[in-house]
This record gives sequence, structure tokens and C-alpha cells, in this order.
Amino acid sequence: MKINQKYSHQLITGVSFGLTSGVITALGMIVGLHSATSSRLAVAAGIIIMAIADGLADAAGLHISEESEQEKGMAKHNSREIWLTTFFTFLSVAGFILTFSIPILIFPLNIAVFVAVGWGMLLLILLNICIAKIKKERPIKLIFEHVFLALFVIAVSYYIGDLIARWVR
Repeated sequence: MKINQKYSHQLITGVSFGLTSGVITALGMIVGLHSATSSRLAVAAGIIIMAIADGLADAAGLHISEESEQEKGMAKHNSREIWLTTFFTFLSVAGFILTFSIPILIFPLNIAVFVAVGWGMLLLILLNICIAKIKKERPIKLIFEHVFLALFVIAVSYYIGDLIARWVR
């Protein structure tokens, strides 16, 4: 599908939002489920289910957010642009989350979790380098902010998973 230059904003918005949301959510879920269950099945199922559910939820949320700007003459985008952003967001969230299933299926779970974290960090770093180029800024601040946020989510998810494992056993 060829994207008209006119719709590059929708593509950039959908991909940047989708990658960031997908990576951070996937890493939190992978680490949390691993610490709670140590089950490859639970982590693999979680990734696939989350790719669809979170992809649809994020796309719907961004869609509604864009539509809410239509009220009171604040319209920034027409209906086609809003739907394109929705579509690109879903594809990005679901697509990026599904990439995390590859290490889970290939490596032993303990190693796969570290590979997934490394993959997620690489994706965030590359995205933030691209964003910095678009904004004509140095990427280090953006990279630090988003990697720190991802690491925070990973740490919280790990401890929550560990607490759940202790309560349920």
C-alpha cells in the first residue's frame, strides 16, 4: 500500500505510538508473567493475546482522542486521517508486540526474557533516534527518558509478578 505524502503524519503517529506502547507493554507483561509463572505457555499466550487486545484498545483510544478534537471547531484531522492513524496504530502495536514471540519460542524462557528486553531497548533507541532527527534534536534525552520508563515498567512488573506468585502458592 502506497502512502500519500499527505498522510505521513498519520503513519509517523501510528508507528511511534504503536512501537512505544507495544514495546513497553510487552516487556512489562513478559517479565511479569515470567516472574509469576515461569511458564513459556503463559508468556507466549500472553504475547499473542496482548498483541490483539492491546492493539485494538490502543487504536480505539487514539481514534477516540482524535475524534474528540473534532468538537467545538478544534478539528485537526479529517475522518480519513483519523482512520489511517487508527489503522497504523493497530498494525504497529500488534506487529511490534508479536515480534517478542520469536525469542520466547526459540530460546529457553530465562534467556528469552533477556533477549526480549534487549530487543525492546533496541527498538526504543532506534525510534528515539528517528524522532530526534525529525525534531533536529540530540537523541540522548529522548532515549534516556523512554528507556528509563521501560526499565521502570519492567521492574514494577517483575515485583508484581513475584508478589502474585507468592500469594497464589
